[in-house]
Amino acid sequence: MARKPAPRAHKPAPAFDAHVFLDSTGVAKTIGSYDRGKAIFNQGEPAGHVMYIQSGGVKLSVLSKTGREAIVAMLGPGDFFGEGSLAGQPLRMGSATATVRSKILRISRKDMVRLLRRQHAMSDRFIAHMLARNIRIEEDLIDQLFNSAEKRLARTLLLLARYGRQDKPVSLVPKISQETLAEMVGTTRSRVNFFLNKFKKLGFIQYNGDTPLRINNSLLSVVLHD
Repeated sequence: MARKPAPRAHKPAPAFDAHVFLDSTGVAKTIGSYDRGKAIFNQGEPAGHVMYIQSGGVKLSVLSKTGREAIVAMLGPGDFFGEGSLAGQPLRMGSATATVRSKILRISRKDMVRLLRRQHAMSDRFIAHMLARNIRIEEDLIDQLFNSAEKRLARTLLLLARYGRQDKPVSLVPKISQETLAEMVGTTRSRVNFFLNKFKKLGFIQYNGDTPLRINNSLLSVVLHD
């Protein structure tokens, strides 16, 4: 008796690639290149576009009336930002600055709204992005309220290395100053320097101050340790 062929496994549908979609769709858009430290937009400017990071990295920050800067987020390829305009935000609540040489795609608020209404795949991708952003904000708040500066620094480094998005034992953090890390963590530069040296001695990171940080997955133990 002939054996029945084994059923063929169905390949999962490919994940939606917002990068490819935004490159191919017919909406009006511009792509800008920004060197490290270049402002993409500044606090108080009109908010008429949504941005998408094609390559590079972006720092979102807010400046207080007294001149103190607070870093809100560090973003990388595949992230949207400037989406406040979709909710009717007339002016930018903060500034966006390139942390490395970056390519940023700009879409007008009107075109972005039309895309979200007509393209379900794009809408799903954008909603997932916003939910992930909200979860990240909640985690950051909990981190600031309950965790030590050492744990906050370890978590910040893992997030900058985009831990969990790449199947690699070692990840690179784009070159970033200790002053910027201190602002993100909410501590002093001297404390950041102390903990970086400690992580280096324990083999959690590879760091000499002049090159990008190399983050080993073992750094996660600092975050998980009670």
